[in-house]
Amino acid sequence: MEPACRKDKSKLNSTPTRGDRARQKSAQQELKQRQRAEIYALNKVMTELEQQQFETFCKQMQSQGE
Repeated sequence: MEPACRKDKSKLNSTPTRGDRARQKSAQQELKQRQRAEIYALNKVMTELEQQQFETFCKQMQSQGE
């Protein structure tokens, strides 16, 4: 009878509890927030780079026109 009891205990441990699910959800939200922040930071850097390249291009076009 003991082996069956052991199986039941292992099944109970494998299912996530409310606390585990809450932690997983919280970790998932934190990951999304971090990824979003990284995307915004990358977007800012890329926008600045594009602006610099555009300004350089404009200067080159002005110097060619003179």
